[in-house]
Amino acid sequence: MMSILETAQSLHLPDWWICAGFVRTKVWDTLHGYSYKTDLPDIDVVYFDASNTDEHFEKYLESKLKEKTPVEPWSVKNQARMHIINEEAPYSSAIDAVSRFSETATSIALTLNKNNDLILAAPWGIQDLLSLQIKPTPPFTEKEALASIYKKRLLEKDWNTKWPKVKIHGTNGFLWEVKQE
Repeated sequence: MMSILETAQSLHLPDWWICAGFVRTKVWDTLHGYSYKTDLPDIDVVYFDASNTDEHFEKYLESKLKEKTPVEPWSVKNQARMHIINEEAPYSSAIDAVSRFSETATSIALTLNKNNDLILAAPWGIQDLLSLQIKPTPPFTEKEALASIYKKRLLEKDWNTKWPKVKIHGTNGFLWEVKQE
């Protein structure tokens, strides 16, 4: 994980973080006692740069990361433009955007400071992550359109198959049984 963080750091992006499944997967694999690493569909690198919101630049950054470590599934997104896609007010930082992710256990990010110290940001805390709880972040309980996105993600992600100890909560706070239709 440190090697991946150092590779992302080499881009020298403003307000950069690696977030979501990169962190959650490691924690849940460890809490499940897995001796293997669950495959990641992507490694989410987020950053915040309001001066350049060109999506093509993000693809360029992904290509630079793939040159350094071609086996990793890099995904780079400038959070200064993601509010448009999410139909929200502009975000103020990468962590403000991370706080708008759909699940509390996914709203978590890591970065390295100039001294290579590991920095953790968890806008909704780490309790749900450590107690294997999937709960919607407050924005996803407040708007019906976002609540439906949360429910769709629960079905698509199939977290219970990968990590059977995980408890999933609906937007009403109650435990939710995920059933494929």
